Order: sequence, then structure tokens, then C-alpha cells
Amino acid sequence: MTTATFAGLDPITLGDLLRVVGSPAFDRWQDQIRRTGGCANPIHLTGWTLTKDKTTGETLHHYTTEHEPGGRLRVACGNRRASRCPACARTYAADTYHLIRAGLAGDESKDVPATVRDHPRVFATLTAPSFGPVHNRPDSGRCRCGTRHAADDPALGTPLNPLEYDYAAAVLFNNHAGQLWQRFTNRLRREIALLAGLTQRELHDRCRISYGKVAEFQRRGAIHFHAVIRLDGPDGPNDPPPSWATVELLTSAIRAAVAHRYTTVVVPPNEEAGYHRGWRLRWGDQLDIRPIRALGAGEELTEQAVASYVAKYATKAAETTGLLDRRIGELAELEKLPDLPEHTRRLIHACWDLDPYYPDRRLWVWAHMLGFRGHFSSKSRRYSTTLGALRQVRADYRAAEQRAALGLEDAEPDTVLVLADWQYAGHGHTPGESLLAEGIARDLQLNRETAREALQDLRALEGDEQ
Repeated sequence: MTTATFAGLDPITLGDLLRVVGSPAFDRWQDQIRRTGGCANPIHLTGWTLTKDKTTGETLHHYTTEHEPGGRLRVACGNRRASRCPACARTYAADTYHLIRAGLAGDESKDVPATVRDHPRVFATLTAPSFGPVHNRPDSGRCRCGTRHAADDPALGTPLNPLEYDYAAAVLFNNHAGQLWQRFTNRLRREIALLAGLTQRELHDRCRISYGKVAEFQRRGAIHFHAVIRLDGPDGPNDPPPSWATVELLTSAIRAAVAHRYTTVVVPPNEEAGYHRGWRLRWGDQLDIRPIRALGAGEELTEQAVASYVAKYATKAAETTGLLDRRIGELAELEKLPDLPEHTRRLIHACWDLDPYYPDRRLWVWAHMLGFRGHFSSKSRRYSTTLGALRQVRADYRAAEQRAALGLEDAEPDTVLVLADWQYAGHGHTPGESLLAEGIARDLQLNRETAREALQDLRALEGDEQ
């Protein structure tokens, strides 16, 4: 940390930073934070663990937090949102990358064979419909308002005429997006069966649809989905799809399913609120479907590119619209956010206005997400591995490291008894700790990037030699 960094600190943060650095337990505190990956909001635990030999009663290891800094053990918060904890979000994004890529390229360690690369698979983007014209950057270069907007123009995505923009429909679409996706996948199965000349039962016995998807907010505050959609045999990725299952058939079926009149959600009118007509929510006309090719197949959209793209958005929320990433208590809290864009403010007001009349939709609870209440990343059951399985692999690895460090790697699991008692004791950092944790997270990320670049250079060199 440079002298210039210290010069820009307020006295309270600077004093707290010097307190932490001067503490006799500073080295151990640093070690704890490194183990969390530089977590911005670690969970504090107090307690103990005792490892004993079942047969002899011998104590093999005893640990207590009494001797830790502040008497606490700090563990990573695990929050997926980059706006909350960049360090834990990077871990979540990495897990999502491996989950998506395993379903594209295969990974024997994740029970997905490499032959999955030969299955028909596409990368599809399903968008929201229009709720009114907005400022944009069309191919012609000039917006409907007559301006050529720069890429970072804050006006992009905002309505040309806010008074005519359907804010109610916008937040209701976000709120029902998960149901629309479910109806789309149900219809997709029917469309594939129709194109293949099969009944629904026959399709179930011959072909399975697998997918992994992620949600993203557009600048206008509308949710859309990016999805990897794949056709397998009836037993999933280990089973080759039937010969009639092609990328072309899958593409045609997706287009038909998105456009079908049953792929809709109807929100009833509410006369008391003045909503006399209700809404029929459906996907927008902008639908992008592209085949995914294996790395080196001469195509821009490769397995790695798709997995990286999905992982990037798995850690985002509605903060791209200028909104906070936490729930709003009362409408009056908006007045404390003077920098909140007016368009976003109107979307939140729409959640507030609609909430009493559609209480089952919990629009105000999800106002900080502009009404969206679904999962930001999800997958079908047989697409690939699960995030839980990936976390378990990481936990098992760390447990093996710990056993090795304690000299217990040769102990039979059935002969070891582990007793533990843990209590929640708080979370977060003091101002000085927060600044130091940010530096640790940056150093760890730089080390990872350097190691990744070195590995890529080594692989390229080995390729040249061959």
C-alpha cells in the first residue's frame, strides 16, 4: 500500500488501519483473510473442534478460536454478487464457468463425457418485448431521437417519452420471467416432437432437452435470458441423441416455442387499481440463436467463449441500472438516493403501486430487482454437474490439505471421531480491515491471472514444439 493511498484516507480509517497492522495478531489475521480469498464481508465464528481416535480415545487434534485474532475465525461469506463481495463472486463465477463448460466440452471428473461435444447445442438469447421506445444505438448509428449516442451515454435504455412508457408491464414481465421460461421449455419439447413426427411420450423415450441459463438486466431494466440448450439421448449427456436431432431442428423448435401463443403469462386486470385491461406477457421479437462450435473449429462462438460469457453475468444483479443490490424498506428510502436514475426510480415506483393489488407476486419485496424474483443462474437436472458438487470437491480438497498438515492423512476415516461446536459471532470488517482485505484480494487475483497466463504460454510453447 503506497503513501498516496494513506494520504487519501479519512482519520478514522487510517487510525483503524494502523491499529490492525500494529496488532500482535496481524500475521494470523492476514492468514485468515487470505484463506477466505480476500472476502469483503467474512462470517465470524467462535467455537472449537476436537478430533479423537475412536479405538484408543487419543486426542489427535484440538482447535479453538480462543487464540485467534479477536477470538474469532473468519470464513468466506460466499455471496455470488460482485457488488457485495468481489472475491466470493469470482469463486462463484469460476464454478459457473466449469459447470457450463462441462456441459459443452465434457469433463469425466464431473460425469460428463467428451462425446457431448457431438450433441446439437446452441446459445440462445430470449429478450423482453417493447414497453415503449427507448434511446439506443441502432446499426444506422442515429437514435430515433436524432442523436448518435456514445456507448457510455446514461440516456441509453431510458424512454423517449417516460409518460407513455408501460412501467407496470415492464416490472410485471420481470416478475413473471421465470414462469415464462418454464412455459417456453414445456413448449419447446412439444415443438421438437412435432418436427420429429413423434408424440410427447415417444419423444421422452428418445430425446432429452438439457440447458444451463443465466439472467441479465438490459439497460432499460428488463430481464433477458442467455441459455445453452442441448439435445441428448434419453439418458442425458452419456447417451447420443437420435439421428434426426440436429442444430437446425433445435433452432426451428426454439423459434416456434418462443412465438407460440401458449408461451405467455396472463396477468388479470384489477378494476380497483385502474388496470382495466390486464396484461398478456410474452417474449420479445428479438431472438438470437447461434450454434456452438468446439474450440478450434473456426467459429467465433466457442465453448470457452460461451462459458465465460455466462459466468460473467452469473455474479450480476440490477446494479447495472444504478440500483442498490439490497432490499428497499420503505418508498421514502429512494429519496436518500439522489444519484438513482429517474428511469430506475419509476420502475421501483411501479413495483410499489402494483404490490397491494397483486400481493402474491411480492413486487415490493423484489423492487430492488425491478420485480425479478427468479434465479440468476439455473440449469436442467442432467445438463452437467451442480454448484453444490463443485463446492464439495473444493471442501474435500481443503479437508485433505488439513489432514496432511496434521499428519492424519493415513488415518482410516472409520477410526476418527470429530466433535465440534460453532456459534455465529458477527460478520464484516472494520474500516481499516476492509481496506487491507481489498489489497489481499487484489494480490490473490493478480497471482491467479499471472499463473493462468504462464500456463497458457506453456501450452502454446508445447504446441509449437509438437
